[in-house]
Amino acid sequence: MNRRTLLRTTAVLGAAGLTTGASLEAATATGTSSPRRGDPLRVQVVLFDGVEELDLAAPYEVLSASDHFTDRDVEVQYVTLDGRRTITAAFGTTLRVDRGWAPEKADLLVVPGGGYARKEAPGVWAEIRRGALPRALAEARRPGLTIAALCTGVMLLSAAGVTRGRPCTTHHKARDLLQEQGGVLKNARVVDDGDLVTAGGVTSGLDLALWLVRRELGVDAALGLEAMLEYEARGTVWTSATRS
Repeated sequence: MNRRTLLRTTAVLGAAGLTTGASLEAATATGTSSPRRGDPLRVQVVLFDGVEELDLAAPYEVLSASDHFTDRDVEVQYVTLDGRRTITAAFGTTLRVDRGWAPEKADLLVVPGGGYARKEAPGVWAEIRRGALPRALAEARRPGLTIAALCTGVMLLSAAGVTRGRPCTTHHKARDLLQEQGGVLKNARVVDDGDLVTAGGVTSGLDLALWLVRRELGVDAALGLEAMLEYEARGTVWTSATRS
C-alpha cells in the first residue's frame, strides 16, 4: 500500500465520526460535487517581505497534504513577484523562494497577509505603497483562475480593486477600510464569491484551505485532512451560489 493510499485509508477511518456541524453549514449545499480528474490542481502561494508566518504556512501545508486524499495531483508552490529570492517573514523567518510570478500557470492564487499593524515595516502596507504587487494581482485575473486571500492579504486585493463590489472578508482590524474601499463585507469566516475567495484573521488560513480543498477536490479529501490535522473547520462559509 503506497503512502497516499495509507494516509487516505487512515484518515477516512479516523474521520468517520467527524462532522463539520454548524461551522460549515454552507458547505453541505455547495461542496458536494465530485472532484475533477485529469490535470493537476496548480496552487501558487504569494510571498513578500513581512508576510505572516502562519498566513503562508497553513494554506501551503493543507493544500500540499491534500494530494494524499485525492486521485488528482496537487502542485503547490511559493512564488514571489520579483522572481527567485529569499524573503524575510514578519517574525524573522527566512525562506528561499525558487519560483517567480506566473499566475497564468495557476488554478489557485493564494495571497497571505502580514505586517498590517506596523505601517512603516515590511508587509502589506509596504507592498501597497510600492504598488507592484497590487498591479500584478489586478492583471492576473482571468477565466479559470481563483484568487484567494486571507487575513490582511485581502487588503492587497482591495488595493488592486479586486474586491470592489464583491462579497469578501478580512482581519477584524481591517474590515472598516475594506468596506470604505468598496468591498461588500460579509460576517463569515470564509467568503466564496466564485473566482474570489477570502477569509478572516490569521488562523483562518486553515479554514480557507480546507474550504478550497472541499470545493476543488471533494468532501472526502477535506474530511481526511481534518482527521490528519486533528482540526475541524471553524466558522461559517458564505457562498454566492449553490454548486451542483
